[in-house]
Amino acid sequence: MDPARPAASRLGVWRGRIAGLDEEVDGLRARRTVDLGGATVLPGFVDAHSHLAWTGMAARMADLSQCRTRDAVLDAVGRAAAAVPGDGWVDLAGYDQRSLGGHLTRDDLESVAPGRRLYVRHISGHACLVSDAVLATVTGDELAAAGPGVVRDASGRPTGLLEEGAMAVARARRLPYTLDEIVTAVETAGRECLAQGITTVAEAGIVTDLAGSSPVELAAYQVAREQGRLPVRVQTMIPAAMLRPSGAAVGDGIARAIDLGLRTGLGDDRLSIGALKLWLDGGMMARTAALTSPYLTPDGTGGSGTGGSGQLAFGDDELAALILDAHRAGWQLAIHAIGDAAVDQAIAVVTAAQAAHPRPDVRHRVEHCGLVRPEQLPRLAAAGLTAVVQPTFLDAFGDDYTAIMGPERSGWMYRGRSFLDHGIPVAGSSDRPVADGAPLRAVRFMVERTSSGGAPVGAEEALTVDEALAAYTTGSAYACRVDDVAGSLAAGKLADLVVLGADPRDVAPADIAAVPVVATVLGGDVVHGSI
Repeated sequence: MDPARPAASRLGVWRGRIAGLDEEVDGLRARRTVDLGGATVLPGFVDAHSHLAWTGMAARMADLSQCRTRDAVLDAVGRAAAAVPGDGWVDLAGYDQRSLGGHLTRDDLESVAPGRRLYVRHISGHACLVSDAVLATVTGDELAAAGPGVVRDASGRPTGLLEEGAMAVARARRLPYTLDEIVTAVETAGRECLAQGITTVAEAGIVTDLAGSSPVELAAYQVAREQGRLPVRVQTMIPAAMLRPSGAAVGDGIARAIDLGLRTGLGDDRLSIGALKLWLDGGMMARTAALTSPYLTPDGTGGSGTGGSGQLAFGDDELAALILDAHRAGWQLAIHAIGDAAVDQAIAVVTAAQAAHPRPDVRHRVEHCGLVRPEQLPRLAAAGLTAVVQPTFLDAFGDDYTAIMGPERSGWMYRGRSFLDHGIPVAGSSDRPVADGAPLRAVRFMVERTSSGGAPVGAEEALTVDEALAAYTTGSAYACRVDDVAGSLAAGKLADLVVLGADPRDVAPADIAAVPVVATVLGGDVVHGSI
């Protein structure tokens, strides 16, 4: 993946780094020589947007993702409640209303688990469903303050569905998990990553209402490292909500910062602080991504389960002030914007911040960049933004997304070709556990642009295999600001490798996802499989 040396047949490793390639290692002695018999070796994949703690926690919960009917979901809820003794919390993950004809309610939960405290996480992470016993602990004032994210029925009674920021009223009663629970979750998810050839992960938001597990969650990652239980390299994103007045505005112009001036770049090759994360809208699955035109129902009549065009989290002025303060404080920004209305906001505020306080090579990012109108493309490029996409969303959910967007807009979703043609860097990622985290499955979609159901989704956005592989190596390393040590194989870089059972360029596109990961190497050590 190095343009200066597209291919090599020999690679030397010394003290966890690449010592050289081909003629660069001629004459050097080696403690061990491994002949891979012509196997394909690539740089270890970099997942630029994932949720390790959430993934590991979800793996321990009752999983509803395969339940396709209301009865199946409620049966699973009842069984999960029966398995938890006493009055303990009952946690479930993978809830998805789309095949059920609409959302379940607190009354539905009460019918199968009366009196129990249930926290049912939506598969998107942008909503949850809670039971009577949970809502009974929330005051009317708290619900009113939570705003429109508290979904209510025609009489004004909360249904039990909490969207976006309103989830905090329930999470405040459920969390935090212990440090050891988080360490175990991170370790579980990290080993899953290694099995898929991933060696570096950007943890897309700790200590947050959506994905965070503890107010001291970063400490869990440090404990994991100290105990040898951090399987992959991790870069943690910090929520913008942690910014507070710095008291340094007069001297340095930094109006808001995180205590001690912490910002992007602190740490080392194993564990570091990455971008500052903020959410401008919700998600397509929850129908809360902010659009400039309404969602469509499958029959094209318009509207959605939440009615209309989704939700923006910030007003323009509030967001502009926050972005400028974070930009001036030295942060790289990771801006969650899925709908095109949110992408409009992201472009505007980043452009204004750079104009007011220019910073070279800042590499601000748009997380997801899910729906981008044609006229937004040159503006994204001019703003210097990187698109951090999740192709497996369309592999898994492409049929549903096409139905709610309609034929024209479906071609604008999670673009590939248009981004590259406009000079917009593309970084590959998973948003695990929302969708499958395997990079090779994503590469398959980026090349074929067909959903798992076989339907085309924006066929004109297809990439070549090399371009798709670059999104998960050089592109994602660039987005995470680790391209000096990762993403390509060159002397001096980290010896992070993935050994594949076939060259993805030599198999049929439909077979790319099935190419075996024979081994994963981190810093020269085989950490998955064998060679």
